[in-house]
Amino acid sequence: MLAFWLSALSLSTISALALSGGVVTSTDNLGRTICSVKAIGGGQDDGPNINAAFQYCSSNGRVVLDGYYVVDTLLFTTELSDVEIELSGTVQYTPDIAKWSPQSYYMTYQNATTYWFLSGNNIHLYGGGTLDSNGQVWWDAFATNSNAGTAGGSSRTFARPVPLTVGNATNVLIEDLTQIGSPFWNNFVYQSSYVTYRGINISSVSYSSNPTANSDGWDIYRSSYITITNSTINNDDDCVSFKPNSTNIIVSDLHCNGSHGISVGSLGQYAGETDIVANISASNIVMRNAQNGARIKVFGGSPYANSTAGGGTGYVKNITFSNFQVENVDYPIYINQCYSTTASVCAQYPSTLSISDVHYYNITGTSSGHEGALVADLECSAECQDITASGTSLSSPNGTAAYTCKNIATVSELDFNCTAPAS
Repeated sequence: MLAFWLSALSLSTISALALSGGVVTSTDNLGRTICSVKAIGGGQDDGPNINAAFQYCSSNGRVVLDGYYVVDTLLFTTELSDVEIELSGTVQYTPDIAKWSPQSYYMTYQNATTYWFLSGNNIHLYGGGTLDSNGQVWWDAFATNSNAGTAGGSSRTFARPVPLTVGNATNVLIEDLTQIGSPFWNNFVYQSSYVTYRGINISSVSYSSNPTANSDGWDIYRSSYITITNSTINNDDDCVSFKPNSTNIIVSDLHCNGSHGISVGSLGQYAGETDIVANISASNIVMRNAQNGARIKVFGGSPYANSTAGGGTGYVKNITFSNFQVENVDYPIYINQCYSTTASVCAQYPSTLSISDVHYYNITGTSSGHEGALVADLECSAECQDITASGTSLSSPNGTAAYTCKNIATVSELDFNCTAPAS
């Protein structure tokens, strides 16, 4: 793989690459090395030069991407330290499914892979540029090859890469970036801490009769102290998803359109594994034309010790959804503790992943009417504790707003009247 080939190159060899014209190096008045990548043009692969620039400017450096780059090679930019990335141009990944499916970097969880794995400490990506992932080609292919894996994951035989993964990283700021046409999730935060995104504009919108697939704005996994703010997301899956072992996260001031909501989960997918999501704040969210507003999704239990469709343990705790403005949303408030689990299995094997300390403040607006008059559905297969709501003001176009609850221990702490769901 090119990434490993590059890591074996001597510094002098990298310097020769840099001086060959693909990468122009200089030094600024602060003594930092600047690596400016020159686009080759003619549809040729700029990936090797981009990798070379990151290798050469990996410490106290700045990588400048100010052109139009065609990338047909995995971007594996690791062991960075104090690096600025000025992305004012466009990075466009080639629409070569046969090549990218095996070539993209594999990260195990839900078979996720990525075009670009960004790793290190003290990294700042900025500049107003664009990541273009040619997603339409993937969505059209997916329509006839719906190999998605369990619970909206990818697969080893039809991998759909994430445009940008921040992995094994600390102290990262990504701002002022446009992302269009992701084949899969748009951003993956993987085993990282102290990562901030702001001013991100995401558009995963199909222009054919085939819809996009699994186009989450962000998925966060085994990561802590993550902030996502002041961004716009147009997609057809989760706006932000807190995957297993996501803690201490702030999400604020987002405009989400067409999404599946701000989602805790899915969790509990893998038997024998412990998933934790705790200390989450999502506030000042505008949610339009969406399936869900504030959502928690947890798999039910399973009789099988090696299950990949439920049976995991753990907990969801200290989750706050506040100041959500919803418009045309199927379920403005939603808890599902039998996610992707049949009712009969969930009744016999309730979820072993607990939900508690969840608070809804000022969830207002209108449902779509897709669920009749129902605007909130809070259903737990095992009793959920300390679920509260205040300032709720929701309406339905199909009559007086209705709320259902099941196995909610603190129904008296809700500011709406709950009824049992229909059996």
